[in-house]
Amino acid sequence: MFDIEIHKATAPIARLVLAHGAGAGKEHDFMQTMATLLNDQHIDVVLFNFPYMQTINETGKRRPPDKADKLLAHFESVIDHVVSKSDALPTFVGGKSMGGRMASMLVDSNEHVNGCVALGYPFHPPGKPEKTRTAHLESMKKPMLIVQGERDTFGTQTEVREYSLASTIQCEFLADGDHSLKPRKASGLTHQQHLESAAKLIHAFFVQNT
Repeated sequence: MFDIEIHKATAPIARLVLAHGAGAGKEHDFMQTMATLLNDQHIDVVLFNFPYMQTINETGKRRPPDKADKLLAHFESVIDHVVSKSDALPTFVGGKSMGGRMASMLVDSNEHVNGCVALGYPFHPPGKPEKTRTAHLESMKKPMLIVQGERDTFGTQTEVREYSLASTIQCEFLADGDHSLKPRKASGLTHQQHLESAAKLIHAFFVQNT
């Protein structure tokens, strides 16, 4: 079963199928704000909930995400649902944290998809920098944009710059940002500013890769 929202932009240049993170669904402020900001950049946004998140919403009981194969199968089915063979609008996939990781795992094999975006990529679990989730990123063929907070506990700027990522991957770091791209007040920056910056970076990335 699908739980999808389509946020339409005026004169869209591309479409982004955007997946949520592990702990909060498409209804979360982060997802809704990004959809609005991306619409302002002339990008259609498709938000959806993975099946386990649909179950959480129905029952009110927390549960962990499904295994990657089930998440990927649903992600693929959402793409098939919203993209027709005659559709000329370029399509990208992406997501916040876990959703971005899933997008990066399917992008190379999906013929309908031009590239992928991750907002806070989970390079490793917090406090476990040795448990990296980067193997497939070393050989990625399609273009990918990673927008990462400088102090993201899932992969800081210092850590990420040490990884051997494919040349197709572009990493942009937002000053003092955490895993949700949020800076501390002392930085003099705001979360809204960083989310607006992320939307502009995504727009530029789409223009470059369509």
